Amino acid sequence: QVQLVESGGGLVHPGESLRLSCVASFNFFGLYSMGWYRQAPGNERELVALLTNIGITNYGDSVKGRFTISKDSAKKTVYLQMNNLKSEDTAVYFCNADGPKNYWGQGTQVTVSA
Repeated sequence: QVQLVESGGGLVHPGESLRLSCVASFNFFGLYSMGWYRQAPGNERELVALLTNIGITNYGDSVKGRFTISKDSAKKTVYLQMNNLKSEDTAVYFCNADGPKNYWGQGTQVTVSA
């Protein structure tokens, strides 16, 4: 049973923007900290942005000032607004929910290329 579904990835040019969405289907969404991670070929999965269940945000150093994580609890959806994208942002982006259980989405590809 799929619990997290990401969307919004694609191919963009450097400097452009994308917004990723992650829709949750599990219960008690408000108990979960929601995060976005990414993994580029040959690299380990890394934290991009985190939004805790009490509203604290944390960002990876490479995306601070460019990416913003937010959520709509009524829609059980978390977003990642990505601005001023760079080629090094190219990766598969995964949504994670951490709380009473831990869930991962299937990932969405983001490619930044001239």
